[in-house]
Amino acid sequence: MHRRHFPRALALLALVATAATAGAPGATAESPTLATTRLNDTIDTILADTRLAGAQASVVVVDTSTGQTLYDRNGDRRLVPASNTKLLTSTAALELLGPGHRFATDVRTTGKRRAGLLSGNLYLRGGGDPTMLAADYDALAAQVAADGVRVVTGNLVADDTRYDHTRLGPDWTWDDEPYYYAAQVSALTVAPDTDYDAGTVIVHAAPADRAGAPPVVSTTPPTGYVRIDNRAKTVTEGETSISIEREHGGNTVVVTGQIAVGDEPASDWVTVWEPTGYAADVFRAALHRHGVRVLGRTVLGQPTPEAAQPVARHDSMSLGELMTPFLKLSNNGHAEVLTKEIGRVLSGSGTWTAGLTAISEYVADTGMDTGRLRQRDGSGLSRRNLVPAAEFVDLLSAVRAEPWFATWYAALPIAGQPERFVGGTLRSRMAGTPAAGNVHAKTGSLTGVSGLSGYVTSADGRLLAFSILLNNYLTASVKSMEDQIAVALAGYREDAATTARVAPPAVPETPRTPEGVECSWVKPITC
Repeated sequence: MHRRHFPRALALLALVATAATAGAPGATAESPTLATTRLNDTIDTILADTRLAGAQASVVVVDTSTGQTLYDRNGDRRLVPASNTKLLTSTAALELLGPGHRFATDVRTTGKRRAGLLSGNLYLRGGGDPTMLAADYDALAAQVAADGVRVVTGNLVADDTRYDHTRLGPDWTWDDEPYYYAAQVSALTVAPDTDYDAGTVIVHAAPADRAGAPPVVSTTPPTGYVRIDNRAKTVTEGETSISIEREHGGNTVVVTGQIAVGDEPASDWVTVWEPTGYAADVFRAALHRHGVRVLGRTVLGQPTPEAAQPVARHDSMSLGELMTPFLKLSNNGHAEVLTKEIGRVLSGSGTWTAGLTAISEYVADTGMDTGRLRQRDGSGLSRRNLVPAAEFVDLLSAVRAEPWFATWYAALPIAGQPERFVGGTLRSRMAGTPAAGNVHAKTGSLTGVSGLSGYVTSADGRLLAFSILLNNYLTASVKSMEDQIAVALAGYREDAATTARVAPPAVPETPRTPEGVECSWVKPITC
């Protein structure tokens, strides 16, 4: 079914159909109800905050049951959406790949076997799984050993050819490259923990037993793929000031600063240069632990021959399950893998170009006018992404009819819910307000960019879709304004009997994070 522009058509029909029965006497399509007048005044007051002086705002609110627009401020203005871009990527992935889609990582060989000797190469073939842990590679190695292989005479070949070799988004800023939220994308990679930040390693610096000695540095997972340049020192007392940074173009991690005797270890998540080699290193070490010797070298980026026979296999969690860590924690790597996977599955090309083309075609069918927006990556790191709030609301309204909607809706961050995999990036926002446990929405943050788009149930039970995009402000944060609007929507009632302007609702202070990043992008996550 071709549904282009359906949400806007529904809105026009709904306005005509409901004009005679609006909540206030004498209301018409041209004359808003008393309740919407008050709501508009409240949101206008919030957006009049001096923090937005000289900035831009695009805000739209729609009643999803009728299609009626309750508020529109510059709804057609294209702004940078940051991680609100993930709304497009995630919905397209669920529709085009299906909630049951899984990523397979397998081990194959064309070699001949005699007793425990495998004469030939061993191929580790990546399927794009962003959730592969060191434990999963260990399980693959255990399967190889259980199949009777003891010695491999050939090479260990790491096959990452499911996707292209473009590792970073073309518009990403160079200074984000060492940080885990801008990890390189490969079809064969490793995640260090169950946040599934693929392509990163956690570096720990623990104080030595005596002052003057360098800290004890280790990694999770243990790997020789990164080289540690330890320039830090242990001191008798004082504040910990450990810095952990990877040098550009390689895998040397420089540790500087100080840590006091007896202090807790300092840790940081660092991207690796070339994740395929990282995965191969972790797998090779696992083979060694299970008594499998590979006599040849490690070779990266060669395809597995069609005739290769399976030796071991690991299947990821389903895409429906992956939506939770992806959206709750605003995982950029997941967004980019899904973009390339969509391209691979639909057109046979695991590239950003192929994936973004397919995403664009899907969201156009939901009613988004793709001639009015631009999407350059899957995650929202690119500042060349441009989307108007009205287009987000069109998408939010349309996907309620999709069979996978309940899964997706539950995976969105939920305001004021303290559990990380429930509240996600909204876990510390709007607590104790009518929006807590109510607002399901995607956050977005870059320097001078903030967004919040999703759903809220009003006080009289209406499911409202909203999008708030704020750009070009100079203050540290405008999150509290987004929260005030969401709380005002949670308190909205169509049968309100007064037009008196309501003061912007009070909201808890938003968590402090470094300028321009999601709270989930700061490790350890405190939001």
